[in-house]
Amino acid sequence: MAHPTSVAAVLKRLEQLDKQLPDSDGVKWFNKLYLEVTQQVAQAAPGMKQAAPGFLEALDVFFGNRYFDAFDAAAKHEYPYHAWKPLFKARSNKNIAPVQFALAGMNAHINHDLAIGVCDTCKSRGETPGDPEHKDYDSVNGLIGKVEQQMKAWMMTGLLKELDVAFNPVDDIVAVWNVERARDAAWIRAQVIWSLRDAQLLQRSYEDMNDRAVGFAGGALLVPVGLAS
Repeated sequence: MAHPTSVAAVLKRLEQLDKQLPDSDGVKWFNKLYLEVTQQVAQAAPGMKQAAPGFLEALDVFFGNRYFDAFDAAAKHEYPYHAWKPLFKARSNKNIAPVQFALAGMNAHINHDLAIGVCDTCKSRGETPGDPEHKDYDSVNGLIGKVEQQMKAWMMTGLLKELDVAFNPVDDIVAVWNVERARDAAWIRAQVIWSLRDAQLLQRSYEDMNDRAVGFAGGALLVPVGLAS
């Protein structure tokens, strides 16, 4: 499938997936969280004073396409990244709570994809991941954190009532994940990857090591907590 080339196109695909995926598919709950975050950032970005105009919008596109690539590969039972494999392999497990799926997706997308997306964006714009880009990157942290907190609360309470399902408490699992800290770490990873761009073997080794670590963390987020009916 062709890559979206604009934020509007990214949102359109996320909306299509939201309608397409059944409630029984765990990927739906990451997709829904990601859709809500992307909508909020897309609405806010044009009115923000940007130090590197256009960087946030371009990053949204590169970032979104990494998720779509993982989704399309999984549809063919292919898993090119360890980071995404736990979510797609466990997507039909009814004993995993929706919020766990959402966080496992955020883990893969932020802890693995975001740093690479930052580097791809800077390369496409002839920039480096420097202070102006970092300032704009950080400017949406508060908004993303707020939306994520709202969506997590809904998935742990209101959504479960809608789905008429019950799970053991997942507070401890939810507590280990913080989107703002994850984004801070992702920016540091991006700087490391960028600094290794002339040492491709070492760069690939670093990315592979991080990919495996993120996949391990994703599996830990997906420990079944379902209550027997």
